[in-house]
Amino acid sequence: QVHLVESGGGSVQAGGSLRLSCAASGGTYGSYCMGWFRQAPGKEREGVSCINRRDEIVYGASAEGRFTVSRDSAKNTVYLQMSSLTPEDTAMYYCAASRSPSWYRLRQSDFDYWGQGTQVTVSS
Repeated sequence: QVHLVESGGGSVQAGGSLRLSCAASGGTYGSYCMGWFRQAPGKEREGVSCINRRDEIVYGASAEGRFTVSRDSAKNTVYLQMSSLTPEDTAMYYCAASRSPSWYRLRQSDFDYWGQGTQVTVSS
């Protein structure tokens, strides 16, 4: 059982930056791909990024070029550095963990554990 807790959300103006953190506890954290999803009001949840134990990374289309995912295995923590934010990035951001060999597809069904989410609001 892996327990995930997100932090770092908040309000920022367009063009600004935020760094989200996800602290993991329990289970064999190192064997999971640790990822980020987001869900805006009225929209489906979408995959943002995932990083596995070999530091292999995948980004969703909305994140490519603007977001950077990283992990600190010593702290059991994954980060999502977001820059050049736009109002379209406003969403609840969720941390998730996957042991699926298809982790790179960023499908919700491949992720076993989820955090409670942290809200990101970008104003114009």
